[in-house]
Parts: sequence; C-alpha cells; structure tokens
Amino acid sequence: MHKAYGTTLAAVMASAALLTAGCGQGLLSGDPGSGEKKNEPIVLGMLIPQSGSEAAIGPYMSNAAQLAVDEINAKGGVLGRTLELKTADDACDPQTAAAGANKLVTEGIRVSIGGYCSGATLPTLPIFAKAGIPMIIPAANSQELVDQKLKNVFLINGTGTQQAAAAASWMAKDGATKVALMHDNTSYSKDIAVRTQTLLDEPGGPETAILEAVTPKESDYSANITKVLAKKPDYVYWTGYFQEGGLIARQLRQAGYKGKIMVGDGSVSPKLIEIAGPEAATGLYATMTQTPDTLKGAENWIADYKKKFGTDPGPYSNQAYDAVRLAAEAVTKADGTDGQKVISALEAIDGFSMFSGPLKFTPEHTLSTGGFQILVVKDGKFALQDDLQ
Repeated sequence: MHKAYGTTLAAVMASAALLTAGCGQGLLSGDPGSGEKKNEPIVLGMLIPQSGSEAAIGPYMSNAAQLAVDEINAKGGVLGRTLELKTADDACDPQTAAAGANKLVTEGIRVSIGGYCSGATLPTLPIFAKAGIPMIIPAANSQELVDQKLKNVFLINGTGTQQAAAAASWMAKDGATKVALMHDNTSYSKDIAVRTQTLLDEPGGPETAILEAVTPKESDYSANITKVLAKKPDYVYWTGYFQEGGLIARQLRQAGYKGKIMVGDGSVSPKLIEIAGPEAATGLYATMTQTPDTLKGAENWIADYKKKFGTDPGPYSNQAYDAVRLAAEAVTKADGTDGQKVISALEAIDGFSMFSGPLKFTPEHTLSTGGFQILVVKDGKFALQDDLQ
C-alpha cells in the first residue's frame, strides 16, 4: 500500500542511491550469501509502519511473519538453518523507510519481506537492489514499484491496475451511473483513481463525475465534499487510507449524501469503521485482496495466530505470513541465500500454494491473477460481499 510524496520522494531515492553507492558496482552486484556461516540463522527483514498514522497495520504483518518463522523453525528450518525475523519502522514515510532499509542491510538480512505503503517502499528498492537482496513485497502495490523494472522486486499483492479493474467492474455491475473518484494525490492512491477513471469512461459504462484530490492528515474535508456533491454522483470511490477514508465517509453522510461509498484496500481496517462511525460505515464497500476474515478454511490458522498473540489477525496478516513461506521456498530451491539464485528461484515458482491461491509470477514479477474481491461493512466489520443476484 502505498503513499508517495512527489519531490520529497525523488530526493530520498537519490540519497538512497548515494547511501548504497559503496555496496557494489551496480544493481544486484552484491552477493549476500558470500561469507555466511552455514550454522548461522537466515535473517529475513521486514519494513512496516510501527509509528505514524498507519501504525495499526504493523503488528498484523510482523506477528503473522513471526508465526510463519516459528512454524518453519519447528519443522527444522530451511536447509538445516533457522530463520530469524528482524523488523524496522518505515512510518509510511520515505526518509524513515530509507533509514530502516539501510539498517536492515547492515544487520545482514538475506531477503526483504516487508512493504506496506508504496511511497515508503519505493525508495527502499535501490537500497535492497544494490545490496543484492530479493524483495517479496506483501502489501505495497503501486504501479510505480513495477515500473522501476528491478529484477529483485516481487509483488504478492494485486497491483493498482488490477484493483482499478475490480472497482470499475463492481460499480458497473452495481448500477452506478456517475462516480466521484477521490484520492490523496500520493502514488498509490492517485494511480488507482486515474486508472479507474480510464475504465469508467469507456463507452457503455458509468461516467466519472469528478476526480477530486484531498490533502492528507486534515480533519475537515467539507470543501472537497461540497465540490463532489455538486456533481451529483451515485457512487463515491475513495482510494486513499483509512484515517482520511473514515472522515470522508462520515462527512459525506453528514452533508446529506445518500449514494454508495467504496474505498480502496488502504482503507480496509477496523479503524475506518471506528472513525466513520457505525451509521456512516454500514454498507460501505471496499476493493481488497483476501483478509483473514474472508479466507475460507483458515479457521485453524486464525486460531493459531490468536493463541500466540492474543488478538485476531488483521489486514495483510495472511500476505505477510505467505511472504515468509515464499522466501523459505525460494531459498530452499536456490540451495542457499545467494541473491541472484533466490531471484531465479522466485521467477521459476509455479503453483506454490498461498492463501491467494497457486502462485505464478508474470514477467513483471506481479501476480498472474489479481485476487481482488469486494467487501462490505456488515455488523461493524468488513465481510465478503455476496454477488448481486
């Protein structure tokens, strides 16, 4: 998922390249497997939001990753070695993320399995690439990540392109005629909104009433909402994060909006329902990849998570769990932690079983199938929406 910050981001990426300039002569020139002692743990690194507005997501991801590590170690580890998880805070902030990535590199990680906000994940790409570290990204999904065309980067969440297609398809199926698209002008959010606009405006489908950008971290979006409601939409699709999404949903209803509201995957959190309030949140739709609540046959896994951590798993728990399992599979197939060999092993994956289904990467290192589904808020939580009859 998925924030980016314009010129600040460009500056951070430039500084990231300078910070890692001494690590090798080119991208992926490093060999993280060299000099390893075979009795040492294989260290996995996870950048997640541990502070800032998205901090609620961090524990869901790190707990699930630790659960996978513990399960694998209980069965003998990988190639006779234990796995070890090291985490660092990215705060969904490019500068914090770049510092955290460099910290993980110095701590000797062999595979990166983190990445929630795209804007914070983006500047870490050259850092991990320079160090020769494969990246399995469980949540961040901006098309910008794919557009870097880095060989070490693999996404196991659906892309913005796939999410936009799911959103446009659902709204057309649900009878939308005029759709207001609202985003926060960040890489992730604007990308989904613009791609959805392109799909909606194809002949025969709903039309885009307005493409409205808001400023994140504000408390009053009445000016934006007034502009949106003036266009008389029957659907509003917010593509940013839960903090703003909850406020926008609540303020839309307070302003008298009676139409339907949908949010993107960055807003799928119990916090959105809490911020919006039960009246505004009930009936709200979301485009989202699988969550623990919507996984069929995952009751035992959810029980194991709850037994270990004393709380239910949340959004991106299952993707983080699978990222560890996929890293272990690739290291096993590569017969070691050499970055190039692990990347080749990931590219050759065909049918590896994950919560989202059998895995096979496209040539761009994205999922062959997007896996997006439609959720709806019922009884105070996000649940899987039944198909319209």
